[in-house]
Amino acid sequence: MTDSIYTQIGGADAVEKAVDIFYRKVLSDDLISSFFDDTDMDAQRNKQKSFLTMVLGGPNEYTGKDLRTAHAPLVEKGLNEEHFWAVAGHLQETLQELSVPEDLIETIMGVAAGTIDDVLNR
Repeated sequence: MTDSIYTQIGGADAVEKAVDIFYRKVLSDDLISSFFDDTDMDAQRNKQKSFLTMVLGGPNEYTGKDLRTAHAPLVEKGLNEEHFWAVAGHLQETLQELSVPEDLIETIMGVAAGTIDDVLNR
């Protein structure tokens, strides 16, 4: 049996670090930061940690909205593919910064890319 990606990258500590670095990058990016202007970032970080833990094969404690519902208001504000790929790029940079092995980064980025239609409500 193979360990989950969650376990392979270092579990809760790694997810915590990744989410914190990721949102620093996102919030400093003028292209996408405005989508978070009215967001409680402490709550957002906690939701993101739970979501990433779940999708990476860790304990499923995510109780947030599904991707379509969560992002629908942002799509109404103009969220599009350019924004999606900017966010994905920040995720990839974060994983590289944390020295996650390249094969795991490719797998994680594949999972992220697979969410585009749900995130953009297509």
